[in-house]
Amino acid sequence: MTTRLLNDRDIEFMLYEFLDTENLLKRSRYQEHSREVFNATLDTAKVIAEKYFAEHNAKGDANEPTFDGEKVHQIPETKEAWDAFAEAGFLAAHYDFEDEGMQMPEIILRASMAYFTAANVATSAYPFLSLGVANLIHSFASEEHKARFLPPMKDGRFSGTMALTEPGQGSALADIKTYAEPAKDGTYRIFGQKMFISGGDQSITSNILHMVLAKIKGAPAGVKGISLFICPKVLVNEDGSLGERNDVALAGLLHKMGYRNTTSTVLSFGENGGAVGYLVGEPHKGLSYMFQMMNEARIGVGMGAALLGYQGFNYSLDYARERPQGRLPSTRDPESKQISIIQHADVRRMLLAQKSYVEGGMAMCLYASSLFEDSQTGETEEIRKEAITLLDLITPMVKSWPSAYGLKANELAIQVLGGSGYIREYPVEQYYRDNRLNPIHEGTDAIHGLDLLGRKVTMDNGAGYKLFNKALATTIAEAREQSSLAEFAEQLESALNTLNTVTSTLLNKLPEGIDEGMANATIYLDLFGRVFASWIWLKQAMTATQGLAKADVQENDRNFYQGKLQANRYYFEWELPHIETQANLLMSHNLTTFEMQDAWF
Repeated sequence: MTTRLLNDRDIEFMLYEFLDTENLLKRSRYQEHSREVFNATLDTAKVIAEKYFAEHNAKGDANEPTFDGEKVHQIPETKEAWDAFAEAGFLAAHYDFEDEGMQMPEIILRASMAYFTAANVATSAYPFLSLGVANLIHSFASEEHKARFLPPMKDGRFSGTMALTEPGQGSALADIKTYAEPAKDGTYRIFGQKMFISGGDQSITSNILHMVLAKIKGAPAGVKGISLFICPKVLVNEDGSLGERNDVALAGLLHKMGYRNTTSTVLSFGENGGAVGYLVGEPHKGLSYMFQMMNEARIGVGMGAALLGYQGFNYSLDYARERPQGRLPSTRDPESKQISIIQHADVRRMLLAQKSYVEGGMAMCLYASSLFEDSQTGETEEIRKEAITLLDLITPMVKSWPSAYGLKANELAIQVLGGSGYIREYPVEQYYRDNRLNPIHEGTDAIHGLDLLGRKVTMDNGAGYKLFNKALATTIAEAREQSSLAEFAEQLESALNTLNTVTSTLLNKLPEGIDEGMANATIYLDLFGRVFASWIWLKQAMTATQGLAKADVQENDRNFYQGKLQANRYYFEWELPHIETQANLLMSHNLTTFEMQDAWF
């Protein structure tokens, strides 16, 4: 049984009905494009994903990269996929025409990337990271460094990584030990070690640009002393040719539960006199620059988690339709024909839960990408500012909610397959292993919960939080006008009121003791995510209702829209009510876990 990539009808729904991406054609940057151009881009992505990425997903998992002490070895299909991706122009697709790009909207680029990620999340990590590095250089590097490093990134000769984490420090970036010393030629020499660096070494490109966080000798303590450097694996001459090997060494490969075809590395900088690094922007502002790539990566991680869940859903759905087993409880004749397992109520429950998680998660992430698009090309300064303000608020949920529930979908997919789900002859166990990284990738739930409650909700006098309330209030009012959705409008309004009450209660408590007040921030993150997901589902339900009202709606579309409405109903009736228990814990300032003592374990 072959696993299909995503659901083309769902992609069309999300882009052109749920988000009205075609409306971007009215903006000056996209007036030379058309819906046909957007669709051709998506079709190209799908074809390449199916031909060059999907075919070696299992092979890359079974034959992870090796290091012989000098060189990393990978299955050849990895480079073939990279080359196909680069030759199709996707590494430069979102750049302006004058910058040798296709001037493609962010939302179309990310929807295109969805096909590659769904086909092979491990191999797609290389272009995913490289896109982020190129964006970082494009935004903050000097003109000299842009000229030297961006062209080979756009055409696929160079890849990129983000080198943040260090042994013993994890996500505590304020405590990094890697340091930089200025050299006489205006460059820096970098010393230190980084680990868990995805793509930190490989055999698919001639060079790798590491974006390294380090502290210049004498810098202020904490995050205020962090600077950002471009540190190439191989030095690049002024004419663009490759020079000698930089003082960056692969100390070893790490062996992961999933994402096995993405190299995970330990890198040593400066073992032989110092790795040459080029300062990006101003000294001590590196973390603020790196947040651009980190936030881009967070949305990408959320999308990847949703897509892995989506692939598991697709496979388990097809399996459930084809697998005969058992009979309905009402059938007592043992000689009667077995039924396909999708006819069992509990199997449909698990499939419907998966559908609500993965289609909700993908819609959530594409919505975030549409906000980023608006922040760059919105018609007015107010639109652009509001878009980035709202995006800043919701990014913790966009990363964390799909990471939690996309993984839950994979767990349910295994359950639908029963014993077959547990063996490597079927893909759902690999989807689960691959997806298990995402709740950790780009920050754990605890980190994002602390960020949300401790910073994002109150940032700029709560501007983002107010915009979130305003957006939900608009949807609630619109949904009330559709009689079939009025009940969900009332539920969402009640849930929003609960969120607001919890938020104000927690914020009022923080001055009394921040450690206690923030102790349950992860629960707050999940509560907020459930409300956010409910809003996303109600918006999809409104769109589906409008689709059903069309006079010429076809049977396939009618079934598609009905599926959206049922998934919306499931989420509101089965998932959203959990916030009441969470709210009670949060508003009672429950300290059961906080007060647990080390010795008591």
